[in-house]
Amino acid sequence: MNAAPPARSIELVIFDLDGTLIDSKLDLAHAVNATRAHMRMLPPLEHERVYSYVGSGAPVLIRRALGPDATEGEVQEALEFFLEYYRDHMLDYTVLYPGVQESLAHLHAAGIRMAILTNKPVRISQAIVDGLKLGGYFFRVYGGNSFDQKKPHPVGIEKLLRETCIERERAVMVGDSSVDIQTARNAGVWSCGVRYGFLPETLADPAPDLLVDRMEDLAAWILAHRRSKSREDSGKP
Repeated sequence: MNAAPPARSIELVIFDLDGTLIDSKLDLAHAVNATRAHMRMLPPLEHERVYSYVGSGAPVLIRRALGPDATEGEVQEALEFFLEYYRDHMLDYTVLYPGVQESLAHLHAAGIRMAILTNKPVRISQAIVDGLKLGGYFFRVYGGNSFDQKKPHPVGIEKLLRETCIERERAVMVGDSSVDIQTARNAGVWSCGVRYGFLPETLADPAPDLLVDRMEDLAAWILAHRRSKSREDSGKP
């Protein structure tokens, strides 16, 4: 775990969803290939190729999945089919990554504010969070259609900072791709990359402030720093 510790303890943790909290690869791949079959009877894409398209929101995912020859009208029709299909199948195989549930519980018990900022549509995101029984941990879930612009635009983080009145140097954005790290950079908050997600190869540029192999590593780092800061504030050794 590589880290440049913040000068002050973390009070707000903002999580990406796909590839960070949840392993949704298979459900996304199935939905994309169902959409390709519905639109043009196109053959299925290899799952790894579908995974490489994830991260910039459903419209971009479908545009990439249909290829450059698809018209705008076809993309819109395909997007509608994809979203309807995915709503019906979004929890067929999707699970939490190991250690996520326990890490969220520890952070929540310590009084850390937590939110989700994803480029996935917000209603689907909230439904997945609720379906996996995570809703009690997050005070807010924002999706790709919650604002006029998606990540890496900082509007989502800026909104969360205003809502919590937490200083940006006490906030960290956690994600599995360069989109999340760039979002943190654009908002002037700390960034943490997870190596186990969809696009770990993109975490080299821009590099995150913290890089972890497991969610438990992030929780331990935040809580250890928080305990250290508490001892400093109390004057105890």
